[in-house]
Amino acid sequence: MVSDLARFNPYSLLHIPLYGVLSVLLIFSFLPFRFNPINPINHSFVPGGIALGVAIADEIHQSFIPGRDPSLTDVLLDLFGIILAFVIISRFHKHQPDSITQ
Repeated sequence: MVSDLARFNPYSLLHIPLYGVLSVLLIFSFLPFRFNPINPINHSFVPGGIALGVAIADEIHQSFIPGRDPSLTDVLLDLFGIILAFVIISRFHKHQPDSITQ
């Protein structure tokens, strides 16, 4: 078990804020294109899917670079950052007046 912990790179935790920022930027880029203003969760799948696709593509890309290995842990950390960004944005969005329903 100690050898498994020794392989964990603490810099991998930087995937969380990196993909969180990517998700926030994608959310803001898709805000003018509200597909369903009644249920904002539906249009959140597009930016979330793009961010997750980038995370998976990055790990696939690392498999072709000498000295780098793909990691499922990195993809899970990326996914956690994406979900965290959506939770923060949705909580902030609930406190803002919606101009579409007015």
